[in-house]
Amino acid sequence: MKQNLLSLLAVGLLLPMSLAGQEKSTDANSGSQNVSPFTQSSKRFNDWSVSIGAGVPLIQSADMTSIKNGNGKNLFGYSAYISVDKAITHAFGLNLQYDRGETRQGQANTKDHVVITGNHPAGRTQYNAISILGDLNFSNLLRRVDNKSPFRWALHGYAGIGTLAYKSYRQDPGPVYNSQVLNNEIKPFKLNSLFGQAGAGLKFKVNNRIDLEGRVMYVVTGDDEFDGAGVGQTGYNLTEDQISDNFFNTTLGLTFKLGKHESHLMWHDPLQEIYYKLDVLNDKTQDLEVCKKGDVDNDGVCDDWDRQLDTPAGARVDGAGVALDVDLDGVIDLYDKCVTVPGPVENNGCPLTMNNSSTGVVTDDSTIMKGIEFDLNSDRILPSNTPILNNAINYINSSNNNFKVIGGTDTRGTEQYNQGLSERRANNVKSYLIQNGADKAKLEALGKGETNLLYPECEPAEKCPEWKNRANRRVYFEAK
Repeated sequence: MKQNLLSLLAVGLLLPMSLAGQEKSTDANSGSQNVSPFTQSSKRFNDWSVSIGAGVPLIQSADMTSIKNGNGKNLFGYSAYISVDKAITHAFGLNLQYDRGETRQGQANTKDHVVITGNHPAGRTQYNAISILGDLNFSNLLRRVDNKSPFRWALHGYAGIGTLAYKSYRQDPGPVYNSQVLNNEIKPFKLNSLFGQAGAGLKFKVNNRIDLEGRVMYVVTGDDEFDGAGVGQTGYNLTEDQISDNFFNTTLGLTFKLGKHESHLMWHDPLQEIYYKLDVLNDKTQDLEVCKKGDVDNDGVCDDWDRQLDTPAGARVDGAGVALDVDLDGVIDLYDKCVTVPGPVENNGCPLTMNNSSTGVVTDDSTIMKGIEFDLNSDRILPSNTPILNNAINYINSSNNNFKVIGGTDTRGTEQYNQGLSERRANNVKSYLIQNGADKAKLEALGKGETNLLYPECEPAEKCPEWKNRANRRVYFEAK
């Protein structure tokens, strides 16, 4: 019983628990009425954090680049960031991030204050940026979740937009050292300061309060003057044909998780609440009382939902405790002498003979001759009728007579439709008999539509109970 209860609980809680962290009552009989409101005090995890980091920016797409400059060297700048992070779900969050840094690009490193030879300048760009980033936790989307394996690594994806303010400086080549001059300046929160960045980070969970993260971001400045090569059509701004100077920013940082709980939502196992409930139930014995009112008639259905409390002993019942009556003739199967053939109560559920004999009880031969019944508007032979037809094969083959296989219908529908339906029923029965060994020479199929009713009083059909109309939808046999 406990195992079944645990299984039901796991299935019922899987979906809502993957998105929620509120505490719920551990009472197994409490139901949804004891679900506590989702408040700051009821959360089982933290969802705020602060991140800081520093790294190296490298201009990759510009007139002057940091990667493999004119002297075949890489020019490294510096960058730093700080962000306030909010986890929305265990797999998605938003970060408000501030970046500050300086890129170095072109023929030489401007911090060395050296003479530049050749035809290409050098430059540096100081920038400040504020952006909103979406944070997608791929590991929580794709990982295998269980309550055994500790998860220490997580792959995150970032993308967002913001405002980028910068000052770019250029040093021109010449025989002597040329001082760096301000090439371009962009103020923050202007239309031309809009930029975007996207990238990925790999986090390592040091402990419940600190994460270590290596991150690579690709920054699209949206500005061709960011590298300091020149403004508009002047200077060296036409060296490369692009409209945006872009750079990689590689950083190493720390995330400090804020809050009173041990677990943070970005490290939250979606099945954690289920494990919690299972642990509670494993330590708790719950005796479930079944059939509080008992089972008076001993039919296997509790009196709490038994619709027939006086079912006779030995009768088969349905799920509501009602005795079965397969042929719907008003005689339950326990007392019905003809379980699959409807008949009046006074004849123990069996139909009366065609000639209304003195006993009124149908013999085996009469049952075979009477034939089988069909569903409404159907010529399909029902599986429940195949025993009668199989007996009919032996009866026909052992008899010296030939037989008519006669199809009939009830009075629903037009005469033309019923005539065709009766012929199809007769031919289907004849084909079945022949295919299963009956002598073909002894059989003739004939359809009589609604002209030869077993219960003539069923005209129209609404005047009779359904079991009589069903008895009219038949195929029966007559000896020639």
